[in-house]
Amino acid sequence: MPRDDSTALRATWTDEELVAHSMRGDAESFNQLIVRWERPIYALAYRVIGREEDARDVCQETFLRAFRALNGFRGQSKFSSWLYRIALNLCRDWIRRERRAPVVQAPEGVDLVDLATAREPVESIEDLVARHDLSRRVASAMAVLPEEQRTAIILKEYHGLTFQEIADLVGCPLSTVKTRLYQGLVVLRRELSRRGGTGPGPSPAPSGSPS
Repeated sequence: MPRDDSTALRATWTDEELVAHSMRGDAESFNQLIVRWERPIYALAYRVIGREEDARDVCQETFLRAFRALNGFRGQSKFSSWLYRIALNLCRDWIRRERRAPVVQAPEGVDLVDLATAREPVESIEDLVARHDLSRRVASAMAVLPEEQRTAIILKEYHGLTFQEIADLVGCPLSTVKTRLYQGLVVLRRELSRRGGTGPGPSPAPSGSPS
């Protein structure tokens, strides 16, 4: 089969199918997993530690470790959740190693939500500037949150994980995730109001739906 056709075919496979082929030594299948998840993993790392170069290093190390440990992946969670767990652990290692708080600051001219979802918005210059300004305000406000609350918001609001997926990912009870998210959003809204911006509001109460 020609290479282009083979690549196009792999792009239609599920993560589980790509993982299975990767385990059998198909390097192109793992490359497709990298193509599929590189942007979200980079965006996750950047939102947690706030430094572009270090986020890129974490992203690369995430896939390197995933490749090395692939035969140990048993499919008990989604492949994406497994990747997120590796990336979050690497981010925490970075924070401990550097002995510094995350610096969450959007790079000039880059919106991380766009980066994570790879979309191409069509908007006016005024809207673009306003959105980037809001992105910087949100990033700055996020930096004041405790790590657990910030991680819950990042995974739920930006990466679309369910409460149960986050609980499985960080290894804590479902109710704890809901509380962290709600409390974090309350603080985030208060910080944004103080800074003159708006952002995600505390819509999901701790006793709400698990999805």
